Amino acid sequence: MDSRELRNAFGQFATGVTVVTCTSEEGRPHGATVNAFTAVSLEPALAQVTLGRTSKACQYLDGKPFAINVLADDQLDVAWHFAGRPIQSPDRAPGWVDGPLAPLLEGAATTISCRPWRTYDGGDHLIVIGEVDAVDITARDPLLFHGGRFRNLGPVETHWSGSLDCPERGWFDAAAVFTPLALA
Repeated sequence: MDSRELRNAFGQFATGVTVVTCTSEEGRPHGATVNAFTAVSLEPALAQVTLGRTSKACQYLDGKPFAINVLADDQLDVAWHFAGRPIQSPDRAPGWVDGPLAPLLEGAATTISCRPWRTYDGGDHLIVIGEVDAVDITARDPLLFHGGRFRNLGPVETHWSGSLDCPERGWFDAAAVFTPLALA
């Protein structure tokens, strides 16, 4: 399989953009831009990130807590910074805040703080699963990535009300009461 063709195929799946943050061996905050993030389980609460084996973050995550920072749509410079194109201007450098387990990025749309749970072989990547300890959700829209380009959410085209499952306008309204069937 041609790796460029495979990369292009994978790139057709739109994702959010995350920066995985942790602490380096020297105790400094460290981050890496990652678009391979997946919610794994609600019980137990688990989240997954996939990192290239050669990344520094991979070395720092071994058995250590980390955070998944879902970038907001105005954080393109932050995505590039942690993808290896650092911001040269100190007044525009990403801001750090203390998180419950690992450092967090200021301004993220959502942060997910994780304790190490399991790590699996993923070929040229490592699959790192963390047990979610804390989340912080804002009303900010996320930054997206599709087809090798960063993107933003567009206007909402269809409201939930377009579905028959909409609780306000579907087959049944929110006040509907259902009686269980009596088993014979």
